[in-house]
Amino acid sequence: MSYKRLGNYIQQVNVRNRDSATEVLLGVSITKKLIPSIANIIGTDMSVYKIIEKRQFAYGTVTSRNGEKISIALSDQYDKALVSQIYVVFEVIDTDELLPEYLMMWFSRPEFDRYVRFHSHGSTRETFDWADMCEVELPIPTIEEQREIVAQYQSIANKIKVNEQICEKLEATAQALYKHWFVDFEFPNEEGNPYKSSKGKMVWNEELGKEIPEGWEVKRLGDISKIITKGTTPEKMSSLKNDYYSIPFIKGETINENHTLNIDKTSYINDNIHNTDLKRSIIYKHDILFSIAGTLGKYSIYEENHNANCNQAVAIIRSNKAKYIYWNFLANEHKEYFNFNIQQAVQANYSLDTVSNYRLLVAKDDDLVDFFTTKIYSPILNFRVQNQKIAQLQSLLLSRLGRKNLLI
Repeated sequence: MSYKRLGNYIQQVNVRNRDSATEVLLGVSITKKLIPSIANIIGTDMSVYKIIEKRQFAYGTVTSRNGEKISIALSDQYDKALVSQIYVVFEVIDTDELLPEYLMMWFSRPEFDRYVRFHSHGSTRETFDWADMCEVELPIPTIEEQREIVAQYQSIANKIKVNEQICEKLEATAQALYKHWFVDFEFPNEEGNPYKSSKGKMVWNEELGKEIPEGWEVKRLGDISKIITKGTTPEKMSSLKNDYYSIPFIKGETINENHTLNIDKTSYINDNIHNTDLKRSIIYKHDILFSIAGTLGKYSIYEENHNANCNQAVAIIRSNKAKYIYWNFLANEHKEYFNFNIQQAVQANYSLDTVSNYRLLVAKDDDLVDFFTTKIYSPILNFRVQNQKIAQLQSLLLSRLGRKNLLI
């Protein structure tokens, strides 16, 4: 399939908000989404802002200091919205020749980001301007093929979204149950009744300043963990996975705010570095990863079947009670302690001693913890693993856009 010049299919749109057609103000993120703007617009003349309509695009021409990505997005939520005048707004001239959704798939490819960075120019700041955008070349199959490709992609995206919604509901239920069992101490007793309400024996704990179930203990995280360490940054890494660079190298930014890992967008190192130079920071399945520099306090459980490694911004917590620790974090039991123990150096950080000295309440009955983590955590994990596999299929579909046979 021959490649076509994009400039033959798109045109700029420069409609200003002269008639106050809408008050919805959006920004373009490096995740290639239009998101609500956080700009202070009090007293701002909104008439100079650009109007973007559904199925039109907006992008920022500046690419330097942008995470090696171009900020570009397709408007798919609002019939009309506003974007800053710094963005270029454009549209597909004939949607019977090129689907905007198909074009957005092309823009979503990591290869497109690399192309944009390579072709950006400037001294003070590098830009990828409209003339550069028009010179982009891409395969444009028949409109029927485009519709089929887009339908496949959107089906995958919808499945990921549904799974995420299910995970959110399951996690909300699990957090409520964690609080009920391990904070309010209403876990089921031997008769299946709520422990504290059924007059289960409680004892005073001086450290916590409250009563806790008999036999429960306050323990340091370091006492119930086999290892708490952090990694280091090797000299050689690759942004792409290949035969030589195959070990995921996790940084603080790899850990998402929703406690998952963006493994597909991490860096990679080779086996030799992993097993020799960085052998003290090998990450195994079920290890907890906790960010201790940069964006502090993000955490996740590593549930991949292959080992990984990490840099110095990530602490590894290895424990046979890892899932219990994870739920303790999810219930925000740790936040006050860690907020109080931030250290200031070149950047804010937590020391490994701070991590080790975090104290949490540990239940007497391991079966209770095992039941909670097995019955409650496992279904959530299954959906997450499923989502990771679906996301890999999504990435595969994007990668195939540059090939002759586009359809899976």
